[in-house]
Amino acid sequence: MELQSRIISVELSDGTNVRVEATLIGDRKINFQTRPFNEVTVAIESLTKEIAETLQKVKPDKASVKFGIEIGMEAGRLTPLLVKGTSTANLEITLEWSN
Repeated sequence: MELQSRIISVELSDGTNVRVEATLIGDRKINFQTRPFNEVTVAIESLTKEIAETLQKVKPDKASVKFGIEIGMEAGRLTPLLVKGTSTANLEITLEWSN
């Protein structure tokens, strides 16, 4: 099954509306009313917090984290997607320790 995407309107915390491309997940009919973008940013905050906590445990001398978020629509809500249709995670973490 090929995933479909639609351009939808999202509202930022300051009231600004932005159009984004969202991948439709599931077979339900989607209501395309404007959605609050914090449905995505809350998940990004949680993800980065968990990564930071893990980095604090392993204590690298240097770390970089790079990830891409794709926006999905599932059950009428914005859903951040880290994994693409190929099941390949779009998350890159580089850790360095000096001797």
